[in-house]
Amino acid sequence: MPYPDIDPVLISLGPLPIRWYALAYIAGIALGAVYVTRLIARPGLWGPGGRSPLDRAQLDDFVTWIILGVILGGRLGFLVFYRPELILQMTTLFGLPFPAALAVWEGGMSFHGGMIGVAVATYLFARKRGAPFFGITDLLACAAPIGLFFGRLANFINAELYGRPTDAPWGIVFPDHYSAAQDRWIYAADAVPRHPSQLYEAALEGLVLFLIIRIAITRFDALRAPGAATGLFLIGYGASRFFVEFFREPDVYAATLGFLTRGMLLSLPMAALGLLLLLRGRRLAHRVTV
Repeated sequence: MPYPDIDPVLISLGPLPIRWYALAYIAGIALGAVYVTRLIARPGLWGPGGRSPLDRAQLDDFVTWIILGVILGGRLGFLVFYRPELILQMTTLFGLPFPAALAVWEGGMSFHGGMIGVAVATYLFARKRGAPFFGITDLLACAAPIGLFFGRLANFINAELYGRPTDAPWGIVFPDHYSAAQDRWIYAADAVPRHPSQLYEAALEGLVLFLIIRIAITRFDALRAPGAATGLFLIGYGASRFFVEFFREPDVYAATLGFLTRGMLLSLPMAALGLLLLLRGRRLAHRVTV
């Protein structure tokens, strides 16, 4: 299948390009905030008293913390886990030297780093506001698949993080890079069809995981067990990412351990922590009901 001819830049406002990648982050955070607002307004989802860990005003304030956690954590995670050499390199911005470590518009964000950044931001926010930490992370777990869905679609539009070579009928020949000067994608001479692993991740980490958590909170009262929804998200993401890594082309700058890729190695402890939180949440819920 041919790769769809999508310009990674939606529109340019003078020297400022508006990229689909940036819009994906905005859409994920905005729609996630709308979804969480609706969950907050449903007292039946919560435990005794029917009170959510955040009210509407606190949520509006918390969104800013989340944005900082995602951007700073995602970029730092990418630098530490994948490209530490960029810390000392320079690039250009408007023709002037600029630290490559800060050039997020050139790509390079790590989900695992972003998750750590969000966890730190949530801890600091909860401590400052006197709110329950796991109650807030449960809200994040409900909304995170929305952001993941749009983020993986943006990866597909950017023709990045594609899959391994395949002879499947849905394999896609991905371009090597986009030439702004020629206003078209440039293909390598030896380009071969590959798995559209970005779409696999969008389906599993986004749609499927969203539905699983949605069913858990609406049918099985997961939000009444602090940490349960968080654990379910960590397990679901870790399992989905581990599975898709079999189809995703390993990053050339990330060493592997046998068949285990860097993404697999980072996802295993994530899923293990999720299992512990899920069990912990169930025990807490049992104590409340007996």
